Amino acid sequence: MRHFIVPKNITDALRQVVYPGGNKDIVTLDMVQEIRIAGKKVSFSLVLQRSDDPHTETLVRQSVEAIKSSLGDDTEIEGNITIKYLHQMERPLLPEVKNIIAVASGKGGVGKSTVAVNLAVALAQTGASVGLIDADIFGPSIPIMFGTVNERPAARKEGNRDLIIPVEKYGVKFLSIGFFVAPENALVWRGPMASNALKQLIADGDWGALDYLLIDLPPGTSDIHLTLVQTIPVTGAVIVTTPQQIALADVIKGVSMFRSASVNVPVLGLVENMSWFTPAELPQNKYYLFGKEGGKKLAGDLGLNLLGQIPLVQSIREGADDGIPAASEPSSVTGIAFAELAANVIRELDARNRLLDATQKVIVTRK
Repeated sequence: MRHFIVPKNITDALRQVVYPGGNKDIVTLDMVQEIRIAGKKVSFSLVLQRSDDPHTETLVRQSVEAIKSSLGDDTEIEGNITIKYLHQMERPLLPEVKNIIAVASGKGGVGKSTVAVNLAVALAQTGASVGLIDADIFGPSIPIMFGTVNERPAARKEGNRDLIIPVEKYGVKFLSIGFFVAPENALVWRGPMASNALKQLIADGDWGALDYLLIDLPPGTSDIHLTLVQTIPVTGAVIVTTPQQIALADVIKGVSMFRSASVNVPVLGLVENMSWFTPAELPQNKYYLFGKEGGKKLAGDLGLNLLGQIPLVQSIREGADDGIPAASEPSSVTGIAFAELAANVIRELDARNRLLDATQKVIVTRK
């Protein structure tokens, strides 16, 4: 029985086509766009940098061969590859970033930014290349958590563009609006200004090739969330909560937003933060200050994975204030918890990428 063709089948096949003279395939180079499928008929746009590209015919021929080899000789692809040139297309954002992960929470005060920072550090400790954007425009805290409040990102020219070079520490590249605003100054911005600031961190950041780019979103649902999914395709979302009922009630709204038909971003799972309190002098003891396993139960009710349970330990707070993420000490209780969280996120991302089509940006239509 023949399976339906989906866009991921096309991109998987075209990863066999390497641009002549280089070592990257045409999918990685973002040359494959506007994929269309109608039964066995497949079409797409092959985007070239210039109109006199000497490899045009070779790339078209190899693309046809790759698709027929992967999907069968009866796949209708001949004559359905449209050649376009870069000046005709919107410049792709983050072309070398493999996975974009939104870190969100239903309400404030649940430790979302702490989880985002430590998850980024734990992912970097696996040997992955990791970036982090502080999209909490009105409450940027990532410079404090990395101990880089007094640092300022450098810049470099690339053609007519000025690129912002992310600050790097503990193996994580990161940018925050907090680098460009004095800590004592409150940001009094309307929604469009905040949205434009986020777009600039995404589009003008010199991110390069990354395995994972984490986006630390503001709590709740807002213009920033909509701006994110309209600007870049988000691979998946991680929702942070505490076990207490008032936090769990707001989680449902956040999950619903990502799962809605208009957004359609897969939710990788929940992280239960502050799951229990463990005093340093009694490391084996657990005191459930905010209720027991509320996040675990809610994950089950929503059909989501519980990605991790992070204990409330004084060293996490001290590390955040001192700019030393708890995950940077992998042998500690919290270091082990964040390492397990990172492993679970990687597992769920691998499954998501294997089983689901790539996320598409949200397109806003106006009548």
